[in-house]
Amino acid sequence: MKFELKDEYIELYKLLKVLDLVDSGAQAKMIVADGYVVRNGEVELRKRAKIRAGDVLSVGDDVAIEVVATSIV
Repeated sequence: MKFELKDEYIELYKLLKVLDLVDSGAQAKMIVADGYVVRNGEVELRKRAKIRAGDVLSVGDDVAIEVVATSIV
């Protein structure tokens, strides 16, 4: 899936919530802390990591997220 980033960055746990991959911020933080999120090929353990355009994430085995900048028309 693609996520259009409207700001400079979004914190990782907020991204998981915005995409409805979790029910709560607490659940998002647990998923990150337990090592289920891979960012650009490396496990990301920082729940407040700044996710920027160009980042590619995977959550578990099922979900792949490509972060893209919002295109201005």
